[in-house]
Amino acid sequence: MRLFPFSVLLVMLMLLGNLNPASAQQLRGEVKFSEHKFIPGYGARKAGNPEMFQGNKKKKKYFEGWYFKMVSADGQSILSIIPGISLSSDGSEQHAFIQVIDGKTAQTFYYTFPIESFSFSRKEFAITIGQNYFSAEKLLLNLHDDSSSFSGEVNMKGLTELPSGRILNPGIMGWYRFVPFMQCYHGVVSLTHGLEGALVKDGLELDFNEGKGYIEKDWGSSMPSAWIWMQSNNFSNSEASFMLSVANIPWLGKSFTGFLGFFYLDGKIHRFATYTNALLDMNRKGSDTLQIQIRDKKTIYNIEAIHKSAGMLKAPVGGSMDRRIPESIDATLKLTVMDRHGNVIFKDNSSISGMELVGDQEILKLKKE
Repeated sequence: MRLFPFSVLLVMLMLLGNLNPASAQQLRGEVKFSEHKFIPGYGARKAGNPEMFQGNKKKKKYFEGWYFKMVSADGQSILSIIPGISLSSDGSEQHAFIQVIDGKTAQTFYYTFPIESFSFSRKEFAITIGQNYFSAEKLLLNLHDDSSSFSGEVNMKGLTELPSGRILNPGIMGWYRFVPFMQCYHGVVSLTHGLEGALVKDGLELDFNEGKGYIEKDWGSSMPSAWIWMQSNNFSNSEASFMLSVANIPWLGKSFTGFLGFFYLDGKIHRFATYTNALLDMNRKGSDTLQIQIRDKKTIYNIEAIHKSAGMLKAPVGGSMDRRIPESIDATLKLTVMDRHGNVIFKDNSSISGMELVGDQEILKLKKE
């Protein structure tokens, strides 16, 4: 992180409207959300590609958002950027948004846009919100209000993707992806990738060249009443990546605790989830530390996660962004992976990890020490 005088000029030009980086980035098969009707073939295309915009038929009680986490090579700049849309329960309030959390300061920023500013591609995952562009390959920002600004371009290099493109291979949720009436759905766009480029925050350059990135998404009507989420791809082994989500899932008037996640190493993606018949045990140590063990037929995962400073993000309830949740993106994650005989496959720590502990954790049947 350093002062960069030219970046100040860049921001000034953007604010004056003389430079518009996102307007030059066109969407293939662009569709304006507020104007479109039926899109032939889009239903099958989005079903096989959960990273694409899923809400093309929605008018109310709906949200959709993508989560871009970016960490600089020296770990001194950590940003998570969340673009999305919010449609209230009765459809009377609709807007697009871009939410930012600074992992070093725990500051959060929420920029709103009229729903007419949101467009998506019918061909691939790519969206624009005003003068801002997001895809799996890059993001372009031109954000400013009375108290803050973000601008610049960051490119994603060497994405590691979950296999997609087929309805029978629906991503991280497995067959749960097609269970109707679920409150929230989850997708992973890139398990890990490199970064190239820089952003300017309030006149200060954040250099992400040679940094690490991660992209996931959520869509539905509301986030769960209680959940745990953790993620890191900033281990000393530069290729490794890990994510776990545990949530209280309402279903037909009842609820159950479900989980899903992945571990990536040496070019192999290992999935574990309720739907793979993996088993999960959790213990709470104090207010900020979780100890978790996941077991399946081949692998044992032992995790200790320590929650640190947190920023308050907006989250959806009935489509409206009316809830406040804490997220840390400088948590500590200690991960040991063993085969079924107890031989250690991987053991490493990360002090740059995302972590959320939301709602009544007792619902998730945690054991307290």
